[in-house]
Amino acid sequence: MWIDAHEPTDSERQLVSSLLKIDLPESDDVEEIETSARYFLDKSGLHVHSLFLAPSEGRHNTVTVACILQSQRLITIREGEVADFRLLRFRARKRQVRCKDVESLLVTLLEQKVENHADTLEDLHRESEKVSHAVLEDDDSDLEESIAHLAKLEDSNGKIRLCLMDTQRAISFLLRHLQNRNEHRETMHEISRDIDALMSHTTFLFDKINFLMDSTQGFINIEQNQIIKIFSIAAVVFLPPTVIASIYGMNFEFMPELHWKYGFAFAITLMIASGVAPLIYFQRKGWL
Repeated sequence: MWIDAHEPTDSERQLVSSLLKIDLPESDDVEEIETSARYFLDKSGLHVHSLFLAPSEGRHNTVTVACILQSQRLITIREGEVADFRLLRFRARKRQVRCKDVESLLVTLLEQKVENHADTLEDLHRESEKVSHAVLEDDDSDLEESIAHLAKLEDSNGKIRLCLMDTQRAISFLLRHLQNRNEHRETMHEISRDIDALMSHTTFLFDKINFLMDSTQGFINIEQNQIIKIFSIAAVVFLPPTVIASIYGMNFEFMPELHWKYGFAFAITLMIASGVAPLIYFQRKGWL
């Protein structure tokens, strides 16, 4: 029998505890990260507090599920919605999974969890390919939006890796303590091998996301440098004409060109020439 306590209230906790004669773990105890607090054996049964992935509004969150394995029942206590549980119930109704005992049910739940992580990693890889095309090939892409997208991918990838590491520790614990571990040993070893392969994939995806993040920031810096370059060239171009205009704008009584017939035209021509000369020089140097 499988008892799934989804966001149980205090009264529901008391009811389950009184009916089953066990103490249900509190939410704070479930969230502990120490190995001794997440995987242990007591009079209530075999305790496995495992992290599950929970998609939410374009992001992925982690939900800790407390699993209590007894001889005739599996009790799961969770505070969030987890897709793995809905999928397992759906597959069980369709008779796509067969669990002859509660130990098989727990192993199947962990196996399906790893399979879902593999599917999620494939989705993240496809998303990273889209961002890669936008950053490296699309000149009109929004780089700031790409950085935000990459940050979400990196966060999801890190949480998947955390869930995989947690599942690996849970499998090691179950291999040591399951009574019928010989029947499930091969399945759990296959899960461990899948986890090793997925861990390598998360490392590859992490490196790729970091590369794209560095590339995006590099392109942003190049664009900013181009803008600064334009302002620098403009400042250099307008500096000589400004100096000439400042000189001939002085209100001194005696100036050589003050009463000269072509003084104004001479000053204008001199200012234009002093502005065009730097542009020609920069162009020959290849700075434009």
